[in-house]
Amino acid sequence: QAQLVESGGGLVQAGGSLRLSCVASGRTFSSYNMGWFRQAPGKEREFVASIVRTGDVTYYGDSVKGRFAISRDNAKNTVYLQMNSLKAEDTAVYYCAADRNTFYNSARVSHVDEYDYWGQGTQVTVSS
Repeated sequence: QAQLVESGGGLVQAGGSLRLSCVASGRTFSSYNMGWFRQAPGKEREFVASIVRTGDVTYYGDSVKGRFAISRDNAKNTVYLQMNSLKAEDTAVYYCAADRNTFYNSARVSHVDEYDYWGQGTQVTVSS
C-alpha cells in the first residue's frame, strides 16, 4: 500500500507560481500512474493532471492547460505539479493520487474512483 505526502502549498499572489511535490512510500512508485486533483470549499473534487508511470504521457484538466505541468522522478518516488500564472480560482486543497491499474486509460484518468491511494492534501491560496 502506498502512502502519499504532499508539500509545497502556500499563499501566493495572482500571476505567481508554486511547485507542489508528492512523495510516495514503498518501492512500487514507478508502477503507479499518478494524478493531481483539487477541491475548493463547497465544490466537488476536480481533476487537474495525470501522468503515466513512465512519465511520457500526460493529461490536463481544461482549466489548467497551458499553465500547469505535471512531472515525475521515479528515482525519488516523487511527482510534481508546477503551477504558473496562478489565478484566484486555483485556490483549493490539492491532492495527489496513485492508480495501480497497469493500463493507462486516458478516458478514466480524470475520474476520482480510478485512483487507489490518496495523500492528505496541501492548501494553495491565491490572492487577487
